[in-house]
Amino acid sequence: MQSNHSSDPKRVDKVVRYKPPAQGTPGAPGEDPTTDYMNVLGMIFSMCGLMMRLKWCAWVALYCSCISFANARVNDDTKQMLSSFMLSISAVVMSYLQNPQPMTPPWSSI
Repeated sequence: MQSNHSSDPKRVDKVVRYKPPAQGTPGAPGEDPTTDYMNVLGMIFSMCGLMMRLKWCAWVALYCSCISFANARVNDDTKQMLSSFMLSISAVVMSYLQNPQPMTPPWSSI
């Protein structure tokens, strides 16, 4: 047993124990801003879809809200996320209630 220990190539004086970074420091593992960015983008696209009656904006808003919901953590603000999700759904519903024609993508008219 003693001979095994002496043949160990590790340098005991160079071993440093891993310490995770503090929560407040930038780049900490719990600080992924994807959820917040997608939440804000979803709200912006929802408003564009509602105000300008653009169906593709409403669909992009719904897509962003789904990404935000999928990347959410347990301790994230659920009220804001739910309101963004409902706003995007209402944008899709209202854009199709005003004009039930199928959506034509903006790049198809070129």
